Amino acid sequence: MKKEYDFSDSVRNPYAKRLKKQITLRVNTDTIAYFKALADETGIPYQNLINLYLTECAHSGKKLELKWAV
Repeated sequence: MKKEYDFSDSVRNPYAKRLKKQITLRVNTDTIAYFKALADETGIPYQNLINLYLTECAHSGKKLELKWAV
Protein backbone atom coordinates (compact mmCIF):
# COMPACT_ATOMS: atom_id res chain seq x y z
CA MET A 1 0.00 0.00 0.00
CA LYS A 2 1.28 3.45 -0.88
CA LYS A 3 1.82 6.11 1.76
CA GLU A 4 0.01 8.68 -0.40
CA TYR A 5 -2.44 8.50 -3.28
CA ASP A 6 -3.08 11.13 -5.95
CA PHE A 7 -6.81 11.80 -6.35
CA SER A 8 -6.41 14.97 -8.43
CA ASP A 9 -7.73 13.23 -11.58
CA SER A 10 -10.53 11.38 -9.82
CA VAL A 11 -14.18 11.68 -10.84
CA ARG A 12 -17.16 11.87 -8.48
CA ASN A 13 -19.40 8.83 -8.34
CA PRO A 14 -22.35 9.56 -10.68
CA TYR A 15 -24.56 7.16 -8.72
CA ALA A 16 -23.96 8.81 -5.35
CA LYS A 17 -27.38 10.55 -5.54
CA ARG A 18 -29.05 7.14 -5.69
CA LEU A 19 -27.41 5.78 -2.56
CA LYS A 20 -29.70 4.75 0.26
CA LYS A 21 -29.54 6.20 3.75
CA GLN A 22 -29.89 3.89 6.71
CA ILE A 23 -32.47 5.01 9.27
CA THR A 24 -34.19 3.60 12.32
CA LEU A 25 -37.92 3.22 11.88
CA ARG A 26 -40.41 1.68 14.27
CA VAL A 27 -43.01 -0.36 12.39
CA ASN A 28 -45.92 -2.38 13.76
CA THR A 29 -45.31 -6.12 13.86
CA ASP A 30 -48.40 -6.83 11.74
CA THR A 31 -47.07 -4.47 9.04
CA ILE A 32 -43.71 -6.27 9.06
CA ALA A 33 -45.53 -9.62 8.87
CA TYR A 34 -47.50 -8.38 5.85
CA PHE A 35 -44.36 -7.34 3.98
CA LYS A 36 -42.51 -10.53 4.97
CA ALA A 37 -45.40 -12.63 3.59
CA LEU A 38 -45.35 -10.55 0.42
CA ALA A 39 -41.59 -11.09 0.25
CA ASP A 40 -42.11 -14.86 0.39
CA GLU A 41 -44.59 -14.62 -2.50
CA THR A 42 -42.49 -12.37 -4.70
CA GLY A 43 -38.93 -13.40 -3.77
CA ILE A 44 -38.05 -9.74 -3.09
CA PRO A 45 -36.61 -8.93 0.37
CA TYR A 46 -39.18 -7.26 2.60
CA GLN A 47 -36.99 -4.18 3.19
CA ASN A 48 -36.87 -3.63 -0.57
CA LEU A 49 -40.66 -4.01 -0.80
CA ILE A 50 -41.16 -1.40 1.92
CA ASN A 51 -38.72 0.93 0.14
CA LEU A 52 -40.49 0.37 -3.20
CA TYR A 53 -43.87 1.12 -1.64
CA LEU A 54 -42.65 4.29 0.08
CA THR A 55 -40.90 5.42 -3.10
CA GLU A 56 -44.12 4.92 -5.09
CA CYS A 57 -46.06 6.93 -2.50
CA ALA A 58 -43.50 9.75 -2.65
CA HIS A 59 -43.43 9.85 -6.48
CA SER A 60 -47.22 9.84 -6.80
CA GLY A 61 -47.64 12.44 -4.04
CA LYS A 62 -49.90 10.16 -2.04
CA LYS A 63 -51.29 11.84 1.09
CA LEU A 64 -52.86 10.26 4.16
CA GLU A 65 -56.34 11.32 5.21
CA LEU A 66 -56.19 11.38 8.99
CA LYS A 67 -59.36 11.84 10.99
CA TRP A 68 -58.93 12.01 14.73
CA ALA A 69 -61.77 10.75 16.91
CA VAL A 70 -62.91 13.33 19.42
